[in-house]
Amino acid sequence: MQLVKTKPLGAFGGLLVLGMVFVAVFAPYLSPYDPNMMHGEKVVAPPSVEFWLGTDALARDMLSRILHGARVSMTVGLGAVGLSTLLSTVIGILSGYYGGLFDTILQRIVDAIMSFPWLVIMLTVMAILGPGQLNVILALALAGFAGASRVVRSAVLAIKESDYVMAAKSIGCKNSTILIRHILPNVAAPIIVLATLGLGNTILAEASLSFLGFGVPPPAPSWGRMLSGDGMNYMLKGPWLAVFPGLAISAGVFGFNMLGDALRDLLDPKLTGGMRLRR
Repeated sequence: MQLVKTKPLGAFGGLLVLGMVFVAVFAPYLSPYDPNMMHGEKVVAPPSVEFWLGTDALARDMLSRILHGARVSMTVGLGAVGLSTLLSTVIGILSGYYGGLFDTILQRIVDAIMSFPWLVIMLTVMAILGPGQLNVILALALAGFAGASRVVRSAVLAIKESDYVMAAKSIGCKNSTILIRHILPNVAAPIIVLATLGLGNTILAEASLSFLGFGVPPPAPSWGRMLSGDGMNYMLKGPWLAVFPGLAISAGVFGFNMLGDALRDLLDPKLTGGMRLRR
């Protein structure tokens, strides 16, 4: 209720996210047809009672493909953000806590990764590993963890000088105990915010990869591939082939971004200025 009152746009974003999760989980039950089922000669058919969002160039129902596309986007998004969050949390905490030469080496590696555009990193990983959903997840995670690790490291640098951490050190607590009991719980807020914002960016990045032909391989219904294939080839004859997948991508990205912004302001208002500068 606090989110609805103080951040109505964030609450609306949360509803969009919940709707996307619901569609992803129950896509097989919500879809009127199998997403890969071809319907005879009904090629690029306009929206109708039989096909609410029309059909594509292979006479497949667009509504069914978009609903199942939510499952692909959520699977890739959660997998990539989960792996990216794990990497950024471990690197950020260890780098910020131990400092010294260890911190210097890790930060130079992070600098090297951040010097490359994210698209170059993803395309390089996909070119090496080849097509596949797991490879897409790995490519997205490797492209996104470096910047987030910087935010976690900054939070750790502020926390490790606090009184309770110094007191824990003075009574002989092990570093592992301090990291798990005192450092990690206090950097949870920025980690949650980064993960939520990262989901929206990851959905867009996956769509970009699929648009370029490096994403989840067909016949999996990817929103980005729908845009790059029939969406471009039949823009004039069948504009719905680009409009509906584009709306799905926009709704997912908007929902996660608005929810992430609201959570950022509620959980850790101090992050507001810094995170906006990095976006």
